Amino acid sequence: MNRWDTGRIDAFSDGVFAIAITLLVLDIDVPASAYDHLFRGFADQWPAYLAFATSFMTIGGIWMLHHAVFRRLRYANTAVMRINLVLLMTVSFLPFPTRVVAEAIESSSAERAAVVIYGASVLVISTVFGILSYAIARDPDLLQPGVSAQEVRTLVRAVQPNAGFYVGFTFIAGVAPRIAAFGFLASSIVAVLRARGDSGAPGPEPAG
Repeated sequence: MNRWDTGRIDAFSDGVFAIAITLLVLDIDVPASAYDHLFRGFADQWPAYLAFATSFMTIGGIWMLHHAVFRRLRYANTAVMRINLVLLMTVSFLPFPTRVVAEAIESSSAERAAVVIYGASVLVISTVFGILSYAIARDPDLLQPGVSAQEVRTLVRAVQPNAGFYVGFTFIAGVAPRIAAFGFLASSIVAVLRARGDSGAPGPEPAG
């Protein structure tokens, strides 16, 4: 049968999420030239703090949803494995546009393009997760006993409205990039607040 154990998928996915979310802090730096006025130097890094917080919450929200969905899986099939790899690729890419936004948001010539690229990146992540949930729902045999495909769809739908926000804020970035940047932060916070846990979902069956 075309079935894969979810234990190693969870472990590998958690590792990618952890590395991607840790890399974000490496883009926060106070230049040595600001050491004479260090408090001002810290304050001047607000674009890096904004970008860090937005991407941290975005990846954190995706990780929470990923955990909730895979907690309900008994197995994965090849399609789920492949789509999950694409999802992890998009998540691991996010530190790059995060750094670009942090560096460009105070540049009138570059901030618009930087925020649009960032918006497109998070929109792709959200879209891929939607495709992943669709692939899972198509094969109910993958689910733990007592878990329905509708339950998985409901979990994902709880945060999928953020895809609409991402589209909207990406367009807004074309005329008001700073407003869009704070909008992406708000959307990521909403995703974290709307994420739900197990709600009584059964755990993996014991071996043997």
